[in-house]
Amino acid sequence: MPVCLTIAGFDGSGGAGLQADLKTFMALGCYGTSVLTSLPVQNTCGVQVCYSIPVAAVSEQLKTVCEDIRPDAIKIGMVQNIAVIEVVAAFLQTLNPEIPIVLDPVLVAKSGDHLLQPEAIAALQTQLLPQATVITPNLPEAQALAQQSTQDLAVLGRALLAKGAQAVLIKGGHFHDAVCSDVLLQHDAAPIILRAKRIETRNNHGTGCTLSAALAAMLAQGYTLPKACHIAKQYLWQALLAAQHDHYGQGHGSVRHGYAVIPPLNIFKEQ
Repeated sequence: MPVCLTIAGFDGSGGAGLQADLKTFMALGCYGTSVLTSLPVQNTCGVQVCYSIPVAAVSEQLKTVCEDIRPDAIKIGMVQNIAVIEVVAAFLQTLNPEIPIVLDPVLVAKSGDHLLQPEAIAALQTQLLPQATVITPNLPEAQALAQQSTQDLAVLGRALLAKGAQAVLIKGGHFHDAVCSDVLLQHDAAPIILRAKRIETRNNHGTGCTLSAALAAMLAQGYTLPKACHIAKQYLWQALLAAQHDHYGQGHGSVRHGYAVIPPLNIFKEQ
């Protein structure tokens, strides 16, 4: 099985962060490994408090996990502060540059809670963004990284390419249109628009994590970036549809990452 490494934060409610990434990797045929970068105490209603992980612990996890199990693709999610960003960026430079890296610039949680310290945005731009194969911001994240207020996704994407990004997949879910349109921008290529009908549900916690993890899983299996984006978006849409009427928690529930998994047989049932 291809190996996908997630470098991200924790979500005890199971819908986002490491938990969402590992579920997605498994659902899409990859073996998942993980490195914890921070410990948000959260549920479906929001983040209560966020505890930092010692930088040495992040560094030791990266070294220990990767020297034993080499990743075929890497997804980077929540990197809370400058120190963690610096450690992750330095470690990536020691790896094979052919390994695809998906950077999901997690700035704010679905509940509105900040997950990246504001002073760390510049470090993320200069140290992680240029190393990523593709970055996957939503509209507010793209605006913050590009330092522009426009809502034109193509303009924002080109601004991020100019800042050093190799490719940008900007998610358009914040527009609340009947059709959600994401835009993939690459150097010397026409923009690619990925469309899907909006699914009305409160179970949309961790959608950004899930999409970026799915994208990493597809890149680990050798798909081209445009094809990987199409598959990842379709997977997320199916996971949202399957969870449309689920009831987990009192806030934003999770998508159903394993929607296609066949229920296990009851092997203990007497014949």
